Amino acid sequence: MDHPAEDVLSDLGAHVKDGALTLYEAAPLGHILLVADHDTSANMITLGTALLLENPDQLAALRENSDDPKFVANAVEELLRYLTIPHLLARRAAVEDIGIDGETMRAGDGVIAALPGANWDPLAFPDPGKVDLAPKASHHLAFGWGPHQCIGQQLARIELHVVFSTLFRRVPTLRLAADFSELNFKEDSQAYGIYELPVTW
Repeated sequence: MDHPAEDVLSDLGAHVKDGALTLYEAAPLGHILLVADHDTSANMITLGTALLLENPDQLAALRENSDDPKFVANAVEELLRYLTIPHLLARRAAVEDIGIDGETMRAGDGVIAALPGANWDPLAFPDPGKVDLAPKASHHLAFGWGPHQCIGQQLARIELHVVFSTLFRRVPTLRLAADFSELNFKEDSQAYGIYELPVTW
């Protein structure tokens, strides 16, 4: 485009208007941008904030090391591993017989991979049900793997690094304004999250 708009959704609309894309082609692109770009990052920020507020020892470690880019980067990886916002990968088909844990999937069988299952595997992550910002957790699968990795993962990491290195330093008295058990978790969305996160300071 000679004169791009301020946001990519407006650009999509302009491409439809000038005939470069059909509405049928543009609609799924817009959906992917909203879900895979905005929705996942927004949910990760709210869930990560709630998780840290519920784990004061880990929040204290993050506050203490918020000026250490390596610590914050690893904290982001651990939050990504622990929370795993996209729960299911796209549907696939086995191309050959595969044996897993005594079960056999035959060539042609449908396969849906649950990412939290991989990210909570005790063979890969000792004590996976406990959030711990210190150990290296960068081998998680929160962004998928291989040719199916999320192409926006580096942008997501930058966004999360900025938020979690800044938020608790800027608002040191931040705390939940409701009991954690009262939070309304999403069950009807492609991206796991919380509908709202009431906080006070």
